[in-house]
Amino acid sequence: MPDTPPPSLRTDVALPHTFGAALLRGARGQCPRCGEAALFRKWLKPVDHCRACALDMTGQRADDFPAYIAIFVTGHLLAPVLIMMMGDWNLSASMTIAIIIPLAVAMLLALLQPSKGAVIAIQWWNGMHGFRKERVPEAEPEDTAA
Repeated sequence: MPDTPPPSLRTDVALPHTFGAALLRGARGQCPRCGEAALFRKWLKPVDHCRACALDMTGQRADDFPAYIAIFVTGHLLAPVLIMMMGDWNLSASMTIAIIIPLAVAMLLALLQPSKGAVIAIQWWNGMHGFRKERVPEAEPEDTAA
């Protein structure tokens, strides 16, 4: 099957006004540029081009950073639970491990895709790895001294 040329980038989309808006779009699994189409075609495999705005995603380089984010967040959320289980509830070590390991794995799996989407959104917002830096034009301040 021959490669089809990438579609041309749409200019009539609603770009996010803030970094937080772009980050939230990516974490939700939506295109960080338009927020209209899915960012992933499989669980952790991003689309090549956004179906709505034609943003080229082939240059993104999330690599291992989403996994580091998921591990960091999981560890910080589970540390107080682990301390409480061992200290306040006096659970045995084997019972604590039987609870914490499945909980940690579930949290890691749940956080991987939002973390990857957020990293891709950060790259798009900052114009990294083949993305073009795009911003909503700022409004001109009104001249009130007349």
